[in-house]
Amino acid sequence: MIRRATPDDIPAIVRVINAAYEVERAFIDGERTDAGEIAAHLAGDVILVLEEDAAVTGCVLVKPHGARGYFGLLSVDPARQGGGRARRLIEAAEAHCRAAGCTVMDLYVVNLREELIPFYRRFGYVEGETIPWTSGATERLKRPAHFIRFSKDL
Repeated sequence: MIRRATPDDIPAIVRVINAAYEVERAFIDGERTDAGEIAAHLAGDVILVLEEDAAVTGCVLVKPHGARGYFGLLSVDPARQGGGRARRLIEAAEAHCRAAGCTVMDLYVVNLREELIPFYRRFGYVEGETIPWTSGATERLKRPAHFIRFSKDL
């Protein structure tokens, strides 16, 4: 079941995201997120969670903004990856933005996550511009990185 997250889901969302993003420890120090960041997102954005057997096993941050939607923090518990869960979360994020009037969906991939480029291509996303790493985590980077914007018409 995919549903909108509530504040009660924050600990599970943090756990799933940090587990899924553990691979990024190769180029960035520290955890990917914390309870404060997730609470801030829930205050103004939408996080969809995938719930199985009464446990959160995946999530995605969704931000409709005019004609463009955005999704990020796509995460599936590593023990449950490979079963179509990411696809279900992406489809739910796209449906949410489409219902909000968006005609394009964007996401940003760190260039150092080369395995994600073909992954998002399979869902119809196309690479666009590169964007400098400007998040507050710049001081945590172990090596230079930038983002690649991927987009898809909805």
